[in-house]
Amino acid sequence: MQKKIGIIGAMAVEVKSLKALLNPLPGQEKVCSVQSGNLEFTEGLLDSVPVVIVQSGVGKVNAALCTQRLILQFSVTHIINTGIAGAMASGLKVLDFVASTDALYHDMDATGFGYKVTQIPQMECSDFLADRAMIEAAEKTFKDLAQAKGHKLICGRIASGDQFISSKEIKESIKKNCAPACVEMEGAAIAHAAYLNKTPFIIIRCMSDMADDSGESTYSFNEEAAANLSAALVRGMVAKI
Repeated sequence: MQKKIGIIGAMAVEVKSLKALLNPLPGQEKVCSVQSGNLEFTEGLLDSVPVVIVQSGVGKVNAALCTQRLILQFSVTHIINTGIAGAMASGLKVLDFVASTDALYHDMDATGFGYKVTQIPQMECSDFLADRAMIEAAEKTFKDLAQAKGHKLICGRIASGDQFISSKEIKESIKKNCAPACVEMEGAAIAHAAYLNKTPFIIIRCMSDMADDSGESTYSFNEEAAANLSAALVRGMVAKI
């Protein structure tokens, strides 16, 4: 089967630079977009690799539904989730990177029924493992990524939930329950859908903030820079997968 990579970003800023780089697919005169399920899927060649790029919208449900549609309707063979996140791991700074080793929900709480925090009732797996070859592609690409000079990439856990984390108390609770490298709002849902469909995936995150009470102005200032850095890493990865 020919490789065809689905690239998901929650917000427009996370996908716009990648969409601008697309060339038409063979036999087509222009890059084409398809409206489906209230989403716009843009197909083309990213440095000769067939891709489908889509803005999912923010949050877990939007992300999961978008992933399912990419797999079933557009027959992608791999999924990359690109975007921004709040740093959690010690030593991780704004504009550093996390490539997912795994992903889980920090807001899944069925402890009243005897489950652990993050454990999904009646599922064998609640911690979704990223594809090893895709992790290696991210690591190799980062080493040569000029835009990331002065920053670092670590491989680690992504914790997702329908919360923007701006409290030190909530941050510490998530760290205790999940021990993630970073926290955001879509990755685990994308990983969950990819796992159920047996589709290899990776989540790439560039840190826009420290996931605490450092302030909305700091987050807003870093958002576009972090999103563009994440997109640059994804661009370099696609030919290596």
